[in-house]
Amino acid sequence: MQSKHMAGRLPEPPNPIADDGDETRFCGTCAFSSACIAAGYDKPELVELQCLVEHVGPFRAGEHIFRTGDPFRAIFAVRGGTVKTRMVDKEGREQVLGFYLPGEVIGLNAIYPEHFPCDAVALDTTFFCRFSFPAMSALASRVPAVQQHLFRMLSKELGTASLLAGDHSADERVAAFLMDLASRYAARGFSATRFHLSMSRGDIANYLRLAAETVSRVFSRFRSQKLIEIEGRELQIVDPKGLRVIGQGLLPE
Repeated sequence: MQSKHMAGRLPEPPNPIADDGDETRFCGTCAFSSACIAAGYDKPELVELQCLVEHVGPFRAGEHIFRTGDPFRAIFAVRGGTVKTRMVDKEGREQVLGFYLPGEVIGLNAIYPEHFPCDAVALDTTFFCRFSFPAMSALASRVPAVQQHLFRMLSKELGTASLLAGDHSADERVAAFLMDLASRYAARGFSATRFHLSMSRGDIANYLRLAAETVSRVFSRFRSQKLIEIEGRELQIVDPKGLRVIGQGLLPE
């Protein structure tokens, strides 16, 4: 018989992992599949084009995928799990730069300096497709759709950096953060209303340039306003329209 405590808990959402492909089909959330399919290439043809892809992992929570200053030779597409990128200053203070979900790519900001300008750290058990960047560049030169896709990903990376610019309230920042996560999960075929927050309140606060206590208070306020339900790190968005209204100043049209 289920206890009252267990009965009140949010059910855990399915663990999203981009691992449903085979020799002829792309994984459902492959970071490059949409571009390649649009160009008329399927997986066997990409092998012929020598696009070198290597499955790597698992990386456990707290382990580095790469560190600041490491030479840049590949980009990493997340297959499963969540990653944060960060910079650490000389005093040891951390600045969280972003979070990456299945189907998203880390390492794009290393293309120009040819070394990684930040750390990438696993927040839970993570798996990756590692793309040799020389091979990917060669493919992009032959398949314009892939080149355009790379440019779009770079543009999105730059756009995300400006997401937190300006004078916005804590409620606006947290609402926009949750709706951004929701849209990114939805774009990859996962639930837009129920997901696991792999990142700690402290990491969320650091990313949003807020105090951890402030983020916790905003979550509590959103819960009392029936915008969300939250149990530990399991989150359910109850009123997406309401959250979007609060965060609309930081969200794309």
